[in-house]
Parts: sequence; C-alpha cells; structure tokens
Amino acid sequence: MKDIQNIYFIGIGGIGMSNLARYFMAKGKQVAGYDRTETLLTKELTKEGASVHYEDDTALIPGAFKNPGNTLVVYTPAVPADSNEMAYFRANGFDMHKRAEVLGLITQASKALCCAGTHGKTTTSSMLAHILKQSHLDVNAFLGGILKNYNNNLLLSDTSEFTVVEADEYDRSFHWLHPYMALITSVDPDHLDIYGTEEAYLKSFEHFTSLIQPGGALVLKINTKLNPKVCQNVRVYTYSQDKGDFHATNIRIGNGEIRFDFVTPKEVIKDIHLGVPIKINIENAVGSMALAWLNGVTADELRQAMATFQGAKRRFDFLLKTDKVVMIDDYAHHPDELAASITSVKALYPDRKVTGIFQPHLYSRTKDFAPEFAKSLSLLDELILLDIYPAREKPIEGVTSQIIFDKVTCPKTLCRKDELLAILENKQDIEVLLTIGAGDIDQLLQPIKELLEKRR
Repeated sequence: MKDIQNIYFIGIGGIGMSNLARYFMAKGKQVAGYDRTETLLTKELTKEGASVHYEDDTALIPGAFKNPGNTLVVYTPAVPADSNEMAYFRANGFDMHKRAEVLGLITQASKALCCAGTHGKTTTSSMLAHILKQSHLDVNAFLGGILKNYNNNLLLSDTSEFTVVEADEYDRSFHWLHPYMALITSVDPDHLDIYGTEEAYLKSFEHFTSLIQPGGALVLKINTKLNPKVCQNVRVYTYSQDKGDFHATNIRIGNGEIRFDFVTPKEVIKDIHLGVPIKINIENAVGSMALAWLNGVTADELRQAMATFQGAKRRFDFLLKTDKVVMIDDYAHHPDELAASITSVKALYPDRKVTGIFQPHLYSRTKDFAPEFAKSLSLLDELILLDIYPAREKPIEGVTSQIIFDKVTCPKTLCRKDELLAILENKQDIEVLLTIGAGDIDQLLQPIKELLEKRR
C-alpha cells in the first residue's frame, strides 16, 4: 500500500465503498471513481476531494489513474460483469481487489470487532462504534450506514487498537475479515441468488465463525440455526432481548422512552436509556453492549453512550414527529426485517393507524420470498406497494410487485414510484407513515416529508 498513490473505485457511491474512499483520502491518497447515479453521498465525496463521474466510460477516468504501477482498483461484486471500466482495468494489468478484501487487509493489524447477520448488523455495529468512540478505548469503524451522531460512515482514531466492521455476507464478503470478536444477529436465509440454498447460507456463517482469532469471542443470538465452528480458546456467549448470557430485564416502555437493566455474566448494569426508543433496539443494544463490555467499557460509559446514540440514517429514522403525524424511514428489505420494523412501530404507536410504503429490492429476493413479504406487510393497517428496485439485476420473467400484492391481506394500493406523491396527496388519514426498502425510495423522503408537514 505504501507504493500505491491512487485508488480508483468502481461503484464508489456504495455505502461500504464510500467509507473506504474516505479512509484512503484521510491517509493522503488520491481517490477517484465511477458510480451510475449521483447521490448525496457521492456529492459529499466530491466535496471531500474525490473525482467522481457517472458514465461507464473509460475516457472519463482521470489520467493519473491510468498507470497500473501506482493505482489500485477497488470494486464491488454488485458491478455488472459487462462494465466497460472493469474490462479496461482487467485488460491493462491493474491490481484489482474486491472491497471486502481491501477492508480485510486494512483491519488485519487491529482488533476487529465484526457485526454480521441477515439483519440488524448496521444498527448493532453503529451502536458498538458509538459506545467505543465515547469510551476510554476509542475506535476506528467502517460502517454500513451514516451515523447521525457524526454524519459519517467512517470513524478514525490514531490511538485505538479496535476497529468495528459491519461484516456483509453478500458474495461471502465477510470471509476476507480477521475478527478478534464477532456478533451474529440472525441467519435467516437471504441472497439465495448467490448461495442457492439455506444450507449453503448457514455454512457461510459457520466459516465466518472459524475466522475468529484465538483469545477472542463470539456473541451469538440465542436460538439461531447456526452451529458455530470456532477455534480453540474462542469464548462463545449467547444474547437476546430476554434470554442468554447477555439480556435485558426490568424493561420499561412509556412516554416515548425505553429503559432497561443490562444483564451480563458478572454484573447487572441498571437503567440503560435507549436514545432511539424502538423496541427492536433493546435486542440490538444488548448485542452491541455485550461486545463493548467484553472489551472493558465501563457501566457508566455504556449508560452515557446508549442515551446519546442517535442512530444511523435510514434505520428507524424519525423524519417527522408532531402531534398529528409521524414519519419514520427504515432500510428493512427482508421479510423478517419488515415484520420487526412494523411491529416495533405499532408497539410505539398502538392507538394510531400505521401506513407503510414498501419498495421491494431485487427481482431474485422478491421471487424467493414473495409469500413471506406479503405476510409481513399484512401487519400494516394500510400498504402502498411500489415497483421492484432492480439494483444489480436484470428482470426475471413473471416477477413483479404484483406477486406480493396479490397475497397481502390489509388495505392496499399498487403504484409506480412516480405516482406515489399524487396518491399520498389524496390520503388525508395518514397518522404514522413508515417508508421501507433498500432501493432508491430515499430520493422521495424529502418531498414526502414536505407534503406531510403541510398538514400540521
């Protein structure tokens, strides 16, 4: 890495790619890259010094980045195989590595605390990073969401030996990591376009547990199907909201607040106050605090950090909260995530109508889980269902949002994204609005918020 002056990112606007880009800029490297869509994140990268363009055109690659002798190319597996820029760099002998491989190399020399799981990994890794940042230990962190406390997905420290990493199972990316300790939140089948079967998905997580270093630890959500394959001298702990080596007790929910006592194998830390008071965050907090506690964070530091945690953008993100209307945005895109998100919101607002807007993510995921999506979405009081966001995929014949819509049992509307604002304009009975999905629904959040604000 010392000989590398230029880092070029194919897919620079991705949440995981962008924190690597920021890391290299902080280390004094020249950074450039391509992404197909301009977003707020790519605009921020440009302001911070990166050169970013939005056409898959080799003529737009800055000249300084066309020297294979001093340029490293980092790419995401989501980039299409027929990408012009990928073909150019391959044909000209550039050193090319997946994002996960580079992240593994960067974190190899530190004590990496890796949060993995089908869902919950962004929130738990964000909580853990905030706890350590506010503690005497400090932290480096590569996160899958923008922490509202820091308005960033990258935290750096010149002194800390710890690095928090969101460990992504897509394309087996987390196999490149070198965990000192790991947290696994869930292993519900996902990414079956990559894994094919639930068994292969679970085997991938088992291999991840085998990478934990001797002397380290695994904190595993209780009652998962996973059979961990840890090395000798790796401690294994369980956790959940109400059972396991780490859990919560004396839970108090009311007046828009959640408080509980945190049970560890050796002590009970009383009166934890959740800064983001959503019920699912009790369990997320237990998991993240478990890793922090195992590494020496004190009781007072845990209390202070959890009370001041503001959350990650697009993870139970309160965008509007008035006496008349509430708007919450969540990145949930798996059936179990949807169920957790919807039930958490309904627990917080039991006497209000909850309307959900869901944008399915990927044709393959829709095909694999259509009945499960419909069951989760039927928990809403009313659903507005958008077209599928394709991301990296080409259409699959017969797979549209209709196959979810037909099975939903609550009042429902099916529409295109460009029809959404007009439909909302005519709905005067919105009390709690939940926007959910991992696609580009976030581009409509501001206009939706403005529309609701007019109803104050």
